[in-house]
This record gives sequence, C-alpha cells and structure tokens, in this order.
Amino acid sequence: MISTIILAAGESKRMGQPKMLLSWGKSTVLQTVITTFQAAGISDILVVSGGAHDKIDALVGKSAQIIVNENYAQGEMLSSIQTGLREKMLESRAVLIALGDQPQVQARSIQHILQEYQKTNAPLIVPSYQMRRGHPWLVAHEFWDEILKMPVGGTSRDFLNRHAQDIHYVLVDTPTIFQDLDTPEDYLGSISGNLSSFE
Repeated sequence: MISTIILAAGESKRMGQPKMLLSWGKSTVLQTVITTFQAAGISDILVVSGGAHDKIDALVGKSAQIIVNENYAQGEMLSSIQTGLREKMLESRAVLIALGDQPQVQARSIQHILQEYQKTNAPLIVPSYQMRRGHPWLVAHEFWDEILKMPVGGTSRDFLNRHAQDIHYVLVDTPTIFQDLDTPEDYLGSISGNLSSFE
C-alpha cells in the first residue's frame, strides 16, 4: 500500500495563526490538501499534527487518520516525518511526504508520481519543475530506517542531498509543487491568484 503523510505540526509563527485552518475556497487549507490526495487515488492518509492539535483534529474528523508529533516544537519537520513513518512501518511499502500548507498542489502531479512508481519501482521519486524539486516526494520502505535514525537537527533536504544519485525525478508542468503558505503575504497572494478556482 502507498500512503500519504501530511505534515501539519508547525506552529505557524510567521503566519500568526494556524495556517492549516485558514479558509481556502469553500474549505480550509488542510482539508483541501486531504481532498486533493483523495482525488489522486490515495485512500490511506495520515496527518501529523502538533501545534493547534485539537482544532486540527476536529477539522480532519474522519477524512484522514491523525497522530500527534509530541516533539513538534523541537524536532522541526524531520521529527514529523519520523512520527509518520513509525506509524506506517508495518502497513505501507512507500509513502508520499506532503505539506499541509500546500493547498495548490494538483492531483495530476500526485498521479504522475504514483504512475512513475508503478512503472519503475524507484525507491525515491521527487517532482521537479524548472530544475526545482518540491512536494510531495515518494520514499519507499528501504530508506525509512535511515530517516528514522537521523538526529535532531537533520532535515529532509539533508537526506535528499545525500541520495542525490538515487533520486528519480518526475517533471511536472506546474510550480505548485513548491508553493506553500508561510506568511500572510503568501496566503493573500495565493488567494488572489486562485480566485477563479474558488467560485
């Protein structure tokens, strides 16, 4: 089974409020991400929360599994990835690592990655747009132990750079693979650029 781990444990300090809960069209940022992965054909979705957990838990409801990263305040993104991998260790052969603040990511980009995995069985697949890599990226079970052993302070970028020769890149036709929401300016700019999709 291929699962998705959605990283949603950040404290949203630069945004000034929980960004996963912000409105996005007729939904919210996080729920839009969940819906997009479901539309791409992923039924097993795990949300890793931390900051604003109670509100995120209420928002997610039964649309996805949810787990808390107890070390979210100290461990950065890596600890959330590790939390998700431990949860999926016995049931998944590969996971997509996704960002909860990336509501513009498109189902066709996700499907392209899944199709490439089915075709090549490559253990590390990363989407790329104009030579820039983004999310979601796929990592197969054989690399999980290494990620789980990475120390505090390590990053997913460290892991990917270490395995630069192992990465199978999938070229996509949209910059949405690296467009996330960190600041109010990001959010307002993204909304103004996507008004037609909200109607």
